Amino acid sequence: MTHAAFDLAPDTDQIGARQFKALAALIHAKAGINLKASKQTMLEGRLRRRARASGFATIGEYCDFVLSPGVAPNEIENLINAVTTNKTDFFREPLHFDVLLETVLPEFAENRQRLVRCWSAACSTGAEPYTLAMLLDEFAGQNRGMDYQVIATDLDTEVLSTAIKGIYPRELVDPVPDHLRRRYVLTAKKPGRNEVRIVPELRRKVAFGRLNLMDARYPLDELMDIIFCRNVLIYFDKATQEAVINRLCERLRPGGYLFLGHSESITGFADCLTQVAGTVFRRI
Repeated sequence: MTHAAFDLAPDTDQIGARQFKALAALIHAKAGINLKASKQTMLEGRLRRRARASGFATIGEYCDFVLSPGVAPNEIENLINAVTTNKTDFFREPLHFDVLLETVLPEFAENRQRLVRCWSAACSTGAEPYTLAMLLDEFAGQNRGMDYQVIATDLDTEVLSTAIKGIYPRELVDPVPDHLRRRYVLTAKKPGRNEVRIVPELRRKVAFGRLNLMDARYPLDELMDIIFCRNVLIYFDKATQEAVINRLCERLRPGGYLFLGHSESITGFADCLTQVAGTVFRRI
């Protein structure tokens, strides 16, 4: 294996300057993630693990491999899995769920809406869509004739595998209110096993699949009433943010709600949306 195409740093277990530039361009093209030079150490840490798992002696050798012409698509997928950030919690940013329960769902019920379609567009290991499913299931149970669907997607195939299983460390469900935990969370019977699992009835209500927000269109069969796409835009540059928001709007029905992360802004674009609370928007 040669290293002619890209320079190596003096320590070949680091990423060279040209390698970093080429990797950043590849990652931006495939996932929209905007990697600045300050993220080089972070990228090295993540790709070092991937390099070793793939049998390469150094990260430099792995970078040459993944940047070479004709590299297999599944290795690009592994690269993207390695660099994506997957921070998630149940009931993360709880004010959003207050808006959902106090404003959005009562409005749907008042309008006698029979089916609520909800999309978690960057679901990570599943805490967000399962949180949504708990609240939707409880609300539907209190409002006869209402049903719901939750679609959950992510770019990272590894986190999707975890989400589908619905098995988590016990402490991850600590933010779940007691009455919801008793109803929707199973505790491991085996002593010393510090795990819980989402009940099968709720797992069946969430459909998981891989979707890349960089795709030209999002292949969802129906328009959504609610879209959660939180803490994703912060990794994109402005042009990518605008493109993603416009595509999300295309999949949101008029009058539907879009929830973004608390530190995200769409100022200057997204004429299709009007702000209703914090980082909660409604399609005009």
